Amino acid sequence: MSRRTLLASLTSIAGGLVAVGATPAFARARPEPDLRTVLHVRPGDSVQAAVDAVDGPGGTIVVHPGTYREVVNIPADKGELTMRGATCDPRDTVIVFDRANGTKKPDGTTYGTPGSATFTSAAPGLTVRDLTLANDWLRAHFPDITGTQAVAAYTYGDRTHFENVRLLAHQDTLFVDTTALDAFDRQYFRHCYIEGDVDFVFGRATAVFEECHFHTLQRDVDFTPKGMVFAPSTARANPHGILAVRSRITSGAEDAAYKLARPWVPSYETTARPSLVVRDSRIGPGIDPVTPYINMRDAYPWQSMRFREYRNTGPGAVITVPENRPQLTEDEARLHTRETYLGDWRPGA
Repeated sequence: MSRRTLLASLTSIAGGLVAVGATPAFARARPEPDLRTVLHVRPGDSVQAAVDAVDGPGGTIVVHPGTYREVVNIPADKGELTMRGATCDPRDTVIVFDRANGTKKPDGTTYGTPGSATFTSAAPGLTVRDLTLANDWLRAHFPDITGTQAVAAYTYGDRTHFENVRLLAHQDTLFVDTTALDAFDRQYFRHCYIEGDVDFVFGRATAVFEECHFHTLQRDVDFTPKGMVFAPSTARANPHGILAVRSRITSGAEDAAYKLARPWVPSYETTARPSLVVRDSRIGPGIDPVTPYINMRDAYPWQSMRFREYRNTGPGAVITVPENRPQLTEDEARLHTRETYLGDWRPGA
């Protein structure tokens, strides 16, 4: 992917008036009462400049086909924002950067896992669709860096909705977080493609993945497991953690090289009781069917967490040791649906 520096120009369409400049300069007409701003970003423009130009909640940013090498941060005051690719193919529009947990800032400190993200949003009611978010930082290029988490998207606003989005990285691809330790913020992902190797879907949000495709990458290492798909860190008081339904898991690695999940109990929330339900999904041979779960720390065994499956198929879902694959009963399964997890929120309604 190109590593060129993007120009800071932006084409703005607001109330039917267009302004173009080498630096963002926005001419605005007086809008109709129900008309929201639409900003168009094209190659050579800055996606972040468009975010900064959105005046208050609402509005749409249309990103046209191309590769945008930059970091994008959507603050909480940009609620109800929609960002979408201009075509229906998410491969056409790519927002990408290369930064890791251990990458040094200009002041000599490191970015940390959240700070490594290419795309960050705290905005409630955010919708992202029809584009790719990627972090192309590679361990092999930086052997001296031990903090190898490199996040593609870090989201922690309530009612976050991703539709037809590709999320690409290696370790910690998608961080689904919440705005506070006592918040149970909801996120919904539909028809998304997510790839990585270590804990590449993780966090404490109430996060529903419907008809999504998770793909584990090949790793040139001589140990197993090569990684884990999920690492939830759900608050003990939250009845709903990560739910994957009618999805599929494939792998670029050899059979049984990956685990389905491990529980993450962060040092800042040692009372967490991670929750993961994978149901009505196809699990490919890349997932170890005999021991699909593993501990992150021995002090927090996965057996004490809320890991359950229901009606999964595929070679990675075969139940050979029942105690290693806890299953929901039919009555329990009725409590683990998109509707029960998202409550009064109906994405796309």
